Amino acid sequence: MTEPTLHHVPCSDSSGGHRMAWWQWGDPTASRLVVCVHGLSRQGRDFDVVARALLQRAADTGQPLRVVCPDVVGRGESDWLKDPMGYQFVTYVGDMLAMLSQLHRSAPLDTLDWVGTSMGGIIGLSLAGMPKLPLPVPIRRLILNDVGPAIEWAALERIGQYLGRSGTFATIEQAAEAMRAVSTSFGPHTDEQWLALSRPMLKALPEGGFRLHYDPAIAVPFAHVTQEASVQGEAALWQIYDQITAETLVLRGADSDLLSVATSQAMQKRGPQARVVEFAGVGHAPTLVALDQVLTVLDFLLPASTDTPQPS
Repeated sequence: MTEPTLHHVPCSDSSGGHRMAWWQWGDPTASRLVVCVHGLSRQGRDFDVVARALLQRAADTGQPLRVVCPDVVGRGESDWLKDPMGYQFVTYVGDMLAMLSQLHRSAPLDTLDWVGTSMGGIIGLSLAGMPKLPLPVPIRRLILNDVGPAIEWAALERIGQYLGRSGTFATIEQAAEAMRAVSTSFGPHTDEQWLALSRPMLKALPEGGFRLHYDPAIAVPFAHVTQEASVQGEAALWQIYDQITAETLVLRGADSDLLSVATSQAMQKRGPQARVVEFAGVGHAPTLVALDQVLTVLDFLLPASTDTPQPS
């Protein structure tokens, strides 16, 4: 399968419920599942390159596989919430549990792996480190892409400067250039790669032109976060991290302003004692498009053989 199929799952919230969209790749009956979850203002098609590569590796090694890439509520093809204050991790974790339950009912799971970029990593960290949550199976392998329990306040301030302020664009190319200007930390991309990442980020307007795919109101709860609240949240996330039993890999942009060297080093010593791989010339966050990034993901989740060296 070279293109994914779009599905939805009904989810509950305080305003009557919503639907979360998810993109499915590969064998819908496979018992082995990889879930890939995007960052704060992104969407599930960010993982097209990784999904195709995972399916090719699975085919090469004779392992049936399905890959699922949700659009977190308020993004992509998912509904927008009536109450903007619902755009918080408690909602996101609940939605993922609903999706996993639906997937498990459609074809029982026996292996679950998670790839999470930034916000998607915190969701995965929460699911893996809270053992009483009703997961169909425990998370076996967890990739945290440029995120950890401690998030640098300066990075949150930087993100807050553009989050929710999208405007409209006359063309896809104009929009891609505007996004590129605020995403230089993603590292080098060819024009073709950047357009591929940009197209799913846009929605056509009835009157012509384009807007960004997400609900601008996702910025509302983000703007309410104080530095004090961030520190309190960090303490709670470290407690959750310390309970993770999944084999864990941390990917870090060497120039990241969100995941510090000190935090990544602490993640190697605490909890699951994660392995860390850094990518030079990249900040927050690696897009998992460059070949070295893709191969790192593949070799961790689907080693070509038992002799395949793992990241260290």
